[in-house]
Amino acid sequence: MKIGGFDKFSLIDYPNKVCAIIFTQGCNFRCPFCHNPELVLPEQFVEPIPFSEIENFLKKRKGLLDAVEITGGEPTVQKDLLDVIKKIKDLGYLIKLDTNGSHPEIIEKAIQENLVDYFAMDIKAPLEDYSLVAGVKVDTEKIKESIKLIMTAKDYEFRTTAIRRFHTKKSFKKMAMLIKGAKRYYIQNAHYDKTVSKEFQNEKVFFKEEIQDFCEEVKPYVEHCIARI
Repeated sequence: MKIGGFDKFSLIDYPNKVCAIIFTQGCNFRCPFCHNPELVLPEQFVEPIPFSEIENFLKKRKGLLDAVEITGGEPTVQKDLLDVIKKIKDLGYLIKLDTNGSHPEIIEKAIQENLVDYFAMDIKAPLEDYSLVAGVKVDTEKIKESIKLIMTAKDYEFRTTAIRRFHTKKSFKKMAMLIKGAKRYYIQNAHYDKTVSKEFQNEKVFFKEEIQDFCEEVKPYVEHCIARI
């Protein structure tokens, strides 16, 4: 696994758990507003962190950490993702997996083998706008399949980063209908301090009240909609 970063401690990334975070290098999307260009653009990659170093750390932290989050980049492009998850699970940790939903076959296998305890999937846009927002041609049938699979998992969330150029109340309603009946949907503001595309570095974020309005639009379709502001 190509690992571009590792956070040893977080209280906010896995609900109600203390977790460490593995950041994988590489992504099959090119969302221009993405604030992790060093994990997406190969020319910005640093020397990968050997998994053995992280594994040794996790062995020493047993009983002090509850979980490990694997994010990116896009973790499901890593060929040994499930093998690494198995090693971490064998140490007694819960696993949270962040994904863009482009590889439903990996999600399905993770569910079948009970490897992931909590999924977090990004919903980029209404299906007709997915490729525009993701910056590459996206097979939206795979996005729909991943949504369906994750909604059968034991715990999960969906989330959207709100972007002025792409999102309106109407688009949030369409996205909510894609995940109708979901447990949790988070709507979060973007961060433009660093982005995959320099064109987005001077973008204006939504006001808090606007994000809350989006949540109100979504609430009839999901169990809980929460604004991350």
